[in-house]
Amino acid sequence: MRPPRRNPFRRAAASVSAAPAAPIRVAILTASLALALAGCGGLAGPSGRGTRPSSGGAGRTGAAASAATGGTGAGAAGNGGIGASAATGGTGASAATPGTGTAGAGDPTVARANRTHEVPTPARAQRPTRGWPTPEAAVRAFAAAYVNWTATTVGPRLRALARESVGQARAMLQLQAGEVAADRELRRGRIANAGAVEAVARLPGAPDRYVVVTRERTTAADDAAYRGLAPAWHVSVATVERVGGRWALSGWQPEN
Repeated sequence: MRPPRRNPFRRAAASVSAAPAAPIRVAILTASLALALAGCGGLAGPSGRGTRPSSGGAGRTGAAASAATGGTGAGAAGNGGIGASAATGGTGASAATPGTGTAGAGDPTVARANRTHEVPTPARAQRPTRGWPTPEAAVRAFAAAYVNWTATTVGPRLRALARESVGQARAMLQLQAGEVAADRELRRGRIANAGAVEAVARLPGAPDRYVVVTRERTTAADDAAYRGLAPAWHVSVATVERVGGRWALSGWQPEN
């Protein structure tokens, strides 16, 4: 028999003990984890590459989850290969200097366009579909939705969370949504995950980052590999960003 697989949103790693803990013990554990993580210096930032690979289920993300979103910078071809700006109605255009073969030679933007044949464009600002009044509310709402799903709801839920997030979190969720859509084993086994957010604590020295502790259990109606799996504790680091006066997730980094 195949060895039991972990929560499809989690990377293959040894489970933290699943024994029940009193709320005070969970709070102490969370604070200790926050202090430990703050001092280790090894956490990836919102644009880092630390996403949770899968052992065969829903969230196989790989390193590509940190791909930047926004404008692509696909540029227009240069005028005659020299990168001079085309005139628009005779106004606002840079004319090529006769005999030099280049226009705006001292402008780094023009020089880059000449090299790459692309015109860099600024990234389009991301706006979440909703926001939360406090950072902790944003973190708790995201985590609660992220750890509770079924094979039929996981795709729509990931896409909805992506629309409510920005930055690395949005890129990661969009990638995961595309991967679960092609995951036949997830649907065939009718895999599901259920969990609860046990604690949230701000990471010392990082006012926009929070340590999140969840307790989760993965099941499957038609896959024996999940039978008998006990609930497991998981730790993640969430990054928040203030957008339009409200708070949204901009980063999500699983730590186990």
